[in-house]
Amino acid sequence: MTISTISTTPIEGQKPGTSGLRKKTRVFMQPHYLENFVQSIIDAIGGVKGKTLVLGGDGRFFNDRAAQVILRMCAAQGAKKVIVGTGAILSTPAASNLIRQRGADGGFIMSASHNPGGESEDFGLKFNGANGGPAPEGVTDKIFARTKELTEYRIMESQDVDLSQPGRATLGEMEIEIVDPVTDYAALMETLFDFDAIRALLADGFRLSFDAMHAVTGPYAREILENRLGAKSGSVVNAKPLPDFGGGHPDPNPVWAHELMEVMTGPDAPDFGAASDGDGDRNMIVGRGAYVTPSDSLAVLAANAHLAPGYAKGLAGVARSMPTSRAADLVAEKAGIGSYETPTGWKFFGNLLDAGKATLCGEESAGTGSDHVREKDGLWAVLLWLNILAAKKQSVQDIMDAHWAEYGRNYYSRHDYEAVPTDDANALVDRLRGMLGELPGQEFAGLTVENADDFAYLDPVDGSTSKNQGIRIAFTDGSRIVMRLSGTGTEGATLRVYLERYQPADGELSLPVEDALAPVVQAAEEIAHIREYTGRDKPDVTT
Repeated sequence: MTISTISTTPIEGQKPGTSGLRKKTRVFMQPHYLENFVQSIIDAIGGVKGKTLVLGGDGRFFNDRAAQVILRMCAAQGAKKVIVGTGAILSTPAASNLIRQRGADGGFIMSASHNPGGESEDFGLKFNGANGGPAPEGVTDKIFARTKELTEYRIMESQDVDLSQPGRATLGEMEIEIVDPVTDYAALMETLFDFDAIRALLADGFRLSFDAMHAVTGPYAREILENRLGAKSGSVVNAKPLPDFGGGHPDPNPVWAHELMEVMTGPDAPDFGAASDGDGDRNMIVGRGAYVTPSDSLAVLAANAHLAPGYAKGLAGVARSMPTSRAADLVAEKAGIGSYETPTGWKFFGNLLDAGKATLCGEESAGTGSDHVREKDGLWAVLLWLNILAAKKQSVQDIMDAHWAEYGRNYYSRHDYEAVPTDDANALVDRLRGMLGELPGQEFAGLTVENADDFAYLDPVDGSTSKNQGIRIAFTDGSRIVMRLSGTGTEGATLRVYLERYQPADGELSLPVEDALAPVVQAAEEIAHIREYTGRDKPDVTT
């Protein structure tokens, strides 16, 4: 086997976002594109010589080819071992778990998360560190810097490695261990949750529907929910992972998981519904006729996590991304535990988890997780909900009603304006930044601005600062607007507008969400001139 050194030149635009580099698949398929980025990762982490790494992805188009390139590049540069999922498949939380369990030095995760897949759609790649979590900003900054100066990459010339079955192989002097992608993850779940109680719940006629959206979670959900917990065969739907996710958009929200929503609002709805995304790190929770927002889900899980064996000792703290509603803060305050507000991006939770300051973390974009791994984890959230339902013997709606009666309700929604021309999106944000100091005291749609800022985060563990993380506008009645540009899209810019209105426990707790938020929506338009800058009279997606 020959090791080749290939001359190359820097490729523009290889800047990792909040979770790695995401581009159109055909961009990654261009000559040298993937190789340049992989070499930049390897150089930025100090090389891979003598290291053990994990490799896997969500099975989207180009996953199999990219895996072979990464293996050959690691072998060419002296990696000791790569642990790879069968078929180069690993859910993101399972990859994080494998890195941690095996004491690996890090891992390559091939995914564009909830983005559509296929040759004409999206692909992504990120590196996770030895703690199992996404590379911190200091590392991603080094990766980007390296992409701008790269002149060569090294790769081994060889036949493809057969990854179709668990076993062992070699590539040059590098060992390759091919593992079942589900086994280690399922074993971890059994240590965290009361599987006997959940089995009893399901045996007593409780029905569930889990929509895997033809994404990576299908085999995990089928093994755990049906085979180990006894859910009725067929409870997991769209369970076969497909390179194009069956032509769907694997984002677990009411818009893209509309099939599940129709089932859960139908005349013979199951007791519980859930969905996960492309790489298995997001979740949607639905009761019979009752959609649970991710922000509310985090709060309910924080308030009830002690019902699961893995969290019986209580929580050290709860962390949420800044745009996520403040519902979890109310739980933390009453429990007397730490409460943390971070920028968007799971990597910001890593320090809090490693330092033992937080146990549960969540993002409004359907990501929830705990200190069991260093990624958000869709199926974990589903199992914790099932554990709570088994312990409380209440419906999802009953649990939500009781929670609001105790803590009050944070009405919440997110409006996405997708593929906005980048210059227009930047102009909107720049205008807002320029007027922040003038907003306090002004009234919009009957709401008076209390304060406004561009969120900056001071990490309480390592003292690092992350600036310009999103515009926050808070009103005197507890309402709030957050606006930020997302780093997860591959075309133009996505403007996300987060809308929140709090009602205390003795307030109006059963309003339609759109009615409760109507003045906040109007205030956002009056302040930001969203229609003018986006050219849209309504958002592309509302969740």
